Amino acid sequence: MNDTLKKILAKLGPFLGLMVVIGLFSLNGEVRAYFLTYHNFKIIFTQTVIVAVGALGMTLIIVSGGIDLSVGSAVALTSVVGARLIQYGWSDPAVVLAVIGAGGLIGLLNGAAIAGLRMTPFIITLGTLGVGRGAAKWLADNQTVNYDHSAINGWMVTADPFGWQLPAGVWVALGLAVLTALVLRRTVFGRYVFAIGSNEAAARLCGVPVRRLKVGIYLLAGCFFGLAGLFQLSRLRQGDPTVALGLELDIIAAVIIGGASLNGGVGSVLGSMIGALIMAVLRNGSQQMGWPTYFQEIMIGLVIIVAVFVDRLRQGRQA
Repeated sequence: MNDTLKKILAKLGPFLGLMVVIGLFSLNGEVRAYFLTYHNFKIIFTQTVIVAVGALGMTLIIVSGGIDLSVGSAVALTSVVGARLIQYGWSDPAVVLAVIGAGGLIGLLNGAAIAGLRMTPFIITLGTLGVGRGAAKWLADNQTVNYDHSAINGWMVTADPFGWQLPAGVWVALGLAVLTALVLRRTVFGRYVFAIGSNEAAARLCGVPVRRLKVGIYLLAGCFFGLAGLFQLSRLRQGDPTVALGLELDIIAAVIIGGASLNGGVGSVLGSMIGALIMAVLRNGSQQMGWPTYFQEIMIGLVIIVAVFVDRLRQGRQA
C-alpha cells in the first residue's frame, strides 16, 4: 500500500505543483480578478506552446539518458530559415516541411556526433548551441528577417481575443502530445527509448540497436524543435536570430518538473506538458504581480534546482 501511495503521489506530483503555483498567485485579490479568467488562461496556453513542443522532443532525449543544450539556438535558426524561405516566395506547406526538416537535420547531426564519436551529449550539444546561434545570425545578416505576409502568422493568435476559440498552435501541441505519448508507451521504439535510458549496456546486450536509436531520437527531437521554431516565427511574425536565449533551460525544467530523471529511464509526456504549463503560469503570474524580469529568472532557476533535488531524492530511495 505504501509503494502504491508513492506511485500515485509521483504521478500526481506535477498536477499538485500546478495547483500550488496557481493558488499562490490567486492569494492576491487584485491579481486574482484577472488571473483566473479564461481569457488569461488562453494567453497562458498560447505562451506554453513553444516550450511544450520543445519539451516533447526533450522528453525523448532525457528519457533515453541524454540532454540537448542547443534547443534555443535550433529554434532561433529554424525561425530564421522559415522567414527567409517566406521572403523567397515559398508556399506555406513547403516552408513548414523545410523548417521541420532543418530542425531534423540539426538533431541528426547531434545524434550522429553523439553516437558516432561516443562523446557525451552535454559537450556535443553545448558546441552546437554556439554553432546554431552563429549560423542564425549569419543567415539573418545579424538583423531581423521581415516578410510581407504568411498564413503561419495566424497559428499563435485567435480571431477573437476575448472569445472561446484557442489558437491553432495549442491544438497542434495537444495532438502531438497525445501522439508522442502513444509512441513512447505503445511501440517498440518507445520501449527501446526507456531501455537505453535505464541501462544502456544491458539494452545493447539484449540486441537493442543503441547507436541507430540515439540518432533516431535526436532526429525526431530536432523535428519537434523545428516545429517550435515555426511557432516562434508565428508569434513574432519575423525571424529573429537573437530569440530563444535560455529557452533550453525552460524546456529542460519543464521535463524535470514533470517527473523525468536526468539519469534517464523515467519520464512521461503528460508530466512534461504539465511542467511546461507550470513554467508559463509562473511567468504570467509574475507579470501580473508586477515582479521584475530578473526576479522571474531567479525564481525559475530555484524551481529547476528544487526539481533536480527532488529527482535525486527519488532516485536515491529507489536505489
